Amino acid sequence: MKRVFLIVLDSFGIGEAPDAKDFGDEGSNTLLAVSKSLYFDLPNLEKLGLFAVDGAEIDGDRQTTVPIGTYGRMTEQSKGKDTTIGHWEIAGIISEKPLSVYPKGFPEEVTAVFEQETGRKILCNRPYSGTEVIRDYGDEHVKTGALIVYTSADSVFQIAAHEDVVPPEELYRYCKIARKILTGKHGVGRVIARPFIGESGHYTRTSNRHDFSIEPPKVTMLDQLKEKGFDVIGIGKIHDIFAGKGLTEFSFTKNNEDGIEQTKEWMKKRFEGLCFVNLVDFDMLYGHRNDVDGYAKALSYFDKQLPKLLGLMREGDILMITADHGCDPSTPSTDHSREYTPFLMYQYGQAKGVNLKTRKTFADIGSTVLDYFGIESKIDGTSVLEDIDEV
Repeated sequence: MKRVFLIVLDSFGIGEAPDAKDFGDEGSNTLLAVSKSLYFDLPNLEKLGLFAVDGAEIDGDRQTTVPIGTYGRMTEQSKGKDTTIGHWEIAGIISEKPLSVYPKGFPEEVTAVFEQETGRKILCNRPYSGTEVIRDYGDEHVKTGALIVYTSADSVFQIAAHEDVVPPEELYRYCKIARKILTGKHGVGRVIARPFIGESGHYTRTSNRHDFSIEPPKVTMLDQLKEKGFDVIGIGKIHDIFAGKGLTEFSFTKNNEDGIEQTKEWMKKRFEGLCFVNLVDFDMLYGHRNDVDGYAKALSYFDKQLPKLLGLMREGDILMITADHGCDPSTPSTDHSREYTPFLMYQYGQAKGVNLKTRKTFADIGSTVLDYFGIESKIDGTSVLEDIDEV
């Protein structure tokens, strides 16, 4: 019985990509930035080969022992650096065109229809920090019931609302309305519900966030696995990112800890196929908030859980660890950064790893998964298994 556990450390980039200049991200290096923190401690990721990846930089000593995992770095080919595009490429879609972005806010042809169909006015309508927008517009929202609509450098339409004013289920309904409006030339990658609670001056976002993504435009590894009768389990944002397409089961998570615990529970169950996990806190709580120490603590927590994950693996299991983009918390920007991402792979019983060096596309991950299950790939990318067998 074969199983693959694919874990995405959301935003864990490991150095500027060759085209970082085109995205305004020269010098970005999430790994190097967090390695400067006193809370940075990744001995288990080091054993899998993280610090041996070509170009990987850390503030301190690099390892000298031979890694037990197969390791390399992935290059994003898609014209974008957001969560949706990154995950789509991991699953086998190289996006030739970037998704729509709105640096000046959404046009009236979008907002007027949205206000009419929801029956609520909107506030803000421009790029904004998620924590600052509820600080600056929260009181007016609570007073009037108008929805806080904002965007970022990514292709997103975000709606913030106080849970006492707009219950989460109602907010999700508004997001579905926006999702139907935002198609064609206004087809943003994600419509995001951003509920918050608290009193004036002390508003905080809750874990009831939900993403409503545009459907993938092509077949993905998830579709191919499901078509062949394999289990395809999504944990965290995976269901939202793929609009539920290609999954057989899914569950949402409250935070990284919850996502890791759910992964452990699936490792204890009998199934055959893929368990695809997104751990979002690195990005949402620390990268976007320029919190270097918080990011380092979150990575160190994951590292401490890694031996428990490895200990639950069975014969026929593969663990893969990667990321979907960067989000360097040490730069002035609070947006995603165009970076290489790590690819660490450990197969049950593996004695030592192989250096995959630099791969041309994230899509090699999806092709590798399909290859492992003996499925002829219909997606972009090339499997790494042949390269490993040759060593």
